[in-house]
Amino acid sequence: MHDEDQPTPPNPLKGESKVARIPVKVTPRPNREPLPHWIRARSPSGPEVARIKALLREHQLHTVCEEAACPNLGECFRHGTATFMILGGICTRRCPFCDVAHGRPEPPAADEPRQLAETVQALGLRFAVITSVDRDDLRDGGAGQFAEVIRQLRRLTPSTGIEILVPDFRGREALAIDLLAAAPPDVFNHNLETVPRLYRAARPGADYAGSLRLLAAYKEQAPQVPTKSGLMVGLGERDDELVAVLTDLRAHGCDHVTIGQYLRPSPHHLPVERYLPPEQFAELATIARELGFSRVASGPLVRSSYHAEQQAAGEEVR
Repeated sequence: MHDEDQPTPPNPLKGESKVARIPVKVTPRPNREPLPHWIRARSPSGPEVARIKALLREHQLHTVCEEAACPNLGECFRHGTATFMILGGICTRRCPFCDVAHGRPEPPAADEPRQLAETVQALGLRFAVITSVDRDDLRDGGAGQFAEVIRQLRRLTPSTGIEILVPDFRGREALAIDLLAAAPPDVFNHNLETVPRLYRAARPGADYAGSLRLLAAYKEQAPQVPTKSGLMVGLGERDDELVAVLTDLRAHGCDHVTIGQYLRPSPHHLPVERYLPPEQFAELATIARELGFSRVASGPLVRSSYHAEQQAAGEEVR
């Protein structure tokens, strides 16, 4: 039995304690140099940020913006948008690039889909992104909760566009796809995150080929729904490996792609091995378009759900 399959402790773990049992150990490394000048995120403050946080707490909801320490939190919240994280704030995986807590989650909240739809309505969102922690403890991996969120959003805010950013549903892919094809979103997103050579270190418990199969299988069952995936750069991958991943995604029918710079949440997470300049992100965008992706967002601060509405509409995002 692998470490990631061991029973999880009752208290959520973060930082050093979270990554202590992953297969490839992380050696803490202090930041040796300041961030390059092209990586600057505005401080997450202001009345709109405070309003959205208060509304989220009132409805007992989580956002990946907060839980994953996203550098775009301030910008997105000030524009009245957020990426909602369902199924609680505790993940059953220990990915060392991510700041979400690991532990034994609570059962899914039955009223979460309704609460989320009411919050989207209160915020007046035109486009909502829904993601989740990994829930390897659930029979359907959490797919049923995603489907119910989509149904509640269609009922309460029928004009809101919906993107779902799903986990890999390890071992439960067929059931998950059936549930999500019956309640289709406007965009189906699953991130590969990095190149296959780095999966054991960066995504313990995940499988590169399995993630590609998930994207292809959903496209086959719901061909009218665009599929999307995202990559982080700066973990030690080579440029040719990035091109190979983009090629694999297109071969599995993926329509949209995001490419952004990995930024380490703490010294106990995977170190940043390189910072790509904006012109290199532009080159990757050109390659992706030449491979046939219909929507491409590539830039240092691009994240999978960053400006998702604009990307879904075909606007250029960097």
